[in-house]
Amino acid sequence: MRKLARFLLLVFAFAIPWEYSLDLGEPIGNVARVAGLLTLLAAVLAVLRDGRLRPPGAFQWLTLTLFLWLCFSYFWTVDSAATLIKMRAYFQEMMIVWLVWEFADTPADLRNLLRATVAGSWVLAILTLAAFRSPEAIAAGQIRFAAYGQDPNDMARFLDLGFPLAALLFECDRRWPMRLLALGFLPVGLAAVLLTASREGFLAAVIALAGSAVLLARHHPRRVIAGAFALPPLLATLWFTVPTGTLARLATIPEQLRSGDLNQRLSIWSAGWRAFVRAPLFGSGAGSFTAAAHLAAIDTAHNTALSLAVNGGLVALSLALLLVALAALAAFRTQGSLRVALVTGLLVWMVTTLVATVEENRTTWLLLAMIALAGRLANDDSQKLHICFSPSSLPRVGDGQSFNLAEV
Repeated sequence: MRKLARFLLLVFAFAIPWEYSLDLGEPIGNVARVAGLLTLLAAVLAVLRDGRLRPPGAFQWLTLTLFLWLCFSYFWTVDSAATLIKMRAYFQEMMIVWLVWEFADTPADLRNLLRATVAGSWVLAILTLAAFRSPEAIAAGQIRFAAYGQDPNDMARFLDLGFPLAALLFECDRRWPMRLLALGFLPVGLAAVLLTASREGFLAAVIALAGSAVLLARHHPRRVIAGAFALPPLLATLWFTVPTGTLARLATIPEQLRSGDLNQRLSIWSAGWRAFVRAPLFGSGAGSFTAAAHLAAIDTAHNTALSLAVNGGLVALSLALLLVALAALAAFRTQGSLRVALVTGLLVWMVTTLVATVEENRTTWLLLAMIALAGRLANDDSQKLHICFSPSSLPRVGDGQSFNLAEV
């Protein structure tokens, strides 16, 4: 049963990046929701059959505490209907932390989770390219493109997180088909990010690709030369492929930064701040941001810290900051290429929190769960973890001791 749960967990991770592109409607929901509930069912049965549960770490206890606090906010919320909806949503998102902790046992399990995530990001990128070439988009003269059911800004952020993970897999995988798929995601994913015309997504992509370049060049100086020769043809291809209007929107980034309005986000943040001041300690209730800030129902906070502060007060914000601190410590506990990839992914995620509400995304909790898992594996056997994620061109032997690659 644990093998089934572990397999379904990989399916779940694969479905998360493109979940909104396949939605079966209520009460079933999207593909990631279905995969998540099936994984949870198999996980509960496996735990009951085995009669054991992996002892939670500090990260798991804090996640549970944050979830319970947001649930308790129902007793003082200003929008009880929205809070009930968010309670269910938060459970489906935060349960990823426990599932990964419980059923990923080895460095190989972590690597498989990374593979599944990058594979799902591939699907998202391909669906975006398909939307770009669709007759409807061509006829309408669109300048922003996204996979069906996806928000362009959210989609760009999901793709950005895949860049350092793909670069890591290219470094550590010994099978050339897998390495080529990982490396191929970098140009394809970048093309998809550009097609979204997401300004914050583009800025985050620059950080993600810079970290990926550092990772790829760490042990191979010749790759810097190869990359220098490959970059001009890639940029030329993107220049002639991506619509002029799309590039023009991305070119307004300096103007947006100078104007200080950030596409009307400042007015939303001002309204959110006023809502926070009215209930600073406990907040106004999970999911109540728009009601508490007196905004339209379709608005969002466009800032993760502000969203948590309004919804759950300083208590929720403090718990979330502790979670991020623990994730950072776990990432730095690893070594080599894995550390570079995880730190880059966490940095990209932190940048996106400044202009987006990401505590409600499954992608957020999958990333944090994998980082927490990497920290645990580093504590358990740092050498074995390092060997699993060492560059494929280097022998995976350390201190005179070799490991069976099937076990790693």
